[in-house]
Amino acid sequence: MKEYISTRNKNINISASKAIIKGLADDGGLFVLPSLDHIQINIESLLHKSYQEIALAIMKPFLSDFTQEELTNCITNAYASTFDTNEITPITKLNENEYVLELSHGRTSAFKDVALSLLPYLMTSSLKINDSKDKTLILTATSGDTGKAALEGFKNVDDISIMVFYPLSGVSPIQEKQMISTDGNNVVVCGIHGNFDDAQSAVKVAFNSKELNDFASANGYQLSSANSINIGRLLPQIVYYFVSYVRLIERKEITLGEEINFSVPTGNFGDILAGYIAKCIGLPINTLLCASNSNNVLFEFLSTGIYDRNKELVKTISPSMDILISSNLERLLYYASNDTDYVASLMKSLQDTGKYEITNELLGKLQTTFYPSFATEKETKECIHHVYEKYNYVLDPHSAVGYKALVDYKRDTQDTRKCIVLNTASPFKFADDVLDALQIKKSDDSFTNLTILEEATGLAIPKNLKSLKDLDILHNNKINKDNILDFIREKMVK
Repeated sequence: MKEYISTRNKNINISASKAIIKGLADDGGLFVLPSLDHIQINIESLLHKSYQEIALAIMKPFLSDFTQEELTNCITNAYASTFDTNEITPITKLNENEYVLELSHGRTSAFKDVALSLLPYLMTSSLKINDSKDKTLILTATSGDTGKAALEGFKNVDDISIMVFYPLSGVSPIQEKQMISTDGNNVVVCGIHGNFDDAQSAVKVAFNSKELNDFASANGYQLSSANSINIGRLLPQIVYYFVSYVRLIERKEITLGEEINFSVPTGNFGDILAGYIAKCIGLPINTLLCASNSNNVLFEFLSTGIYDRNKELVKTISPSMDILISSNLERLLYYASNDTDYVASLMKSLQDTGKYEITNELLGKLQTTFYPSFATEKETKECIHHVYEKYNYVLDPHSAVGYKALVDYKRDTQDTRKCIVLNTASPFKFADDVLDALQIKKSDDSFTNLTILEEATGLAIPKNLKSLKDLDILHNNKINKDNILDFIREKMVK
């Protein structure tokens, strides 16, 4: 059985199912396989397979304590009827060497649906594998899209409850209404005064609180996470990299073994890390374009080797990327260095000083795979407008940041390899700003703007957003981040 270790301590060993249940290691590190060298995916064997079949082939080596039947059932149930297309993640061609991977066809119109449709089944199976008697309480911080996707995935699931914390005034009106209108007998939604980093830091404090964990245990709960710090959230994201590559082979757009690039809008570094893992296990990726918005700590890190979160967070039109603490970067640091002590020292420096610096050797290693870019607000809107005018394709503000990275990369490298831009959300979730970018007169009401965008572009409003305005608000909780432990205790015993 392949066991997971902490990024900060190689002596912590835990099975895949236990890692899914725990979410975060006891030392604050993230769970990783010690090495990926033993996993090599035969791409030819994936040709003409369904999304579900490819998912099984990719994920089975990572989940060695799941039986074939258990994992097959999880995947089959997750993708049976939750997406509006049988392709799950269709790919659209813009021109000869530019493509868009559409990850927004799930029940909340964001890429998080791909993983969060599956995680509840992985979690439930993990609890059965370990014969767990405790109920599970999932604590999740969201910058906008994870929250609703997690709530939809876990609502009304037996023996699992979920609390989602989001930054007040840090998500779009559509994103907020999606979350606070969620029904379900096991869900709690709470706004935190501050930004996403405040919410994420508060949740990490909760995970690391011995007092809270003891309180949870005394009340029959164990804590877990639905963020991409949980390997059960991260692993399903590897799948669509392989699926998109296989589909291009099947369409005779590329040949088997041909290297391509991916451009990934990222804030918490989870989605692009999934691409890095895909490359490590055999996907012919040349370069991963790391696309940031004005909160460009990742751009600076991949350019200089210095990670510095000591700056003011900028509120942008791509709010799901308004992040200064990119949690999943820790996993990349481990895989690039293979040294848990080194990673632990970097994370201590980040905690103590808000920054760290990696060696020039390690930076050079990362730069062979990653190309950093960032987009200003003006550039993001220009990309939305350009892609619509040229290709009649509407990008949301996050995906536009990814397209801007592709423009920069082609300018700087003259690389003519085919590139897939990850389209991470429906433009209707950010209709106000998309209409601005398209220079279409908008209303003061975000929900009215859904109809204006539909009429202007001919796109259909996703079903989950169409009636959103009329849904009742079911969650009015608002707290300061320092009060999160008291809030969790109070809701846990109700």
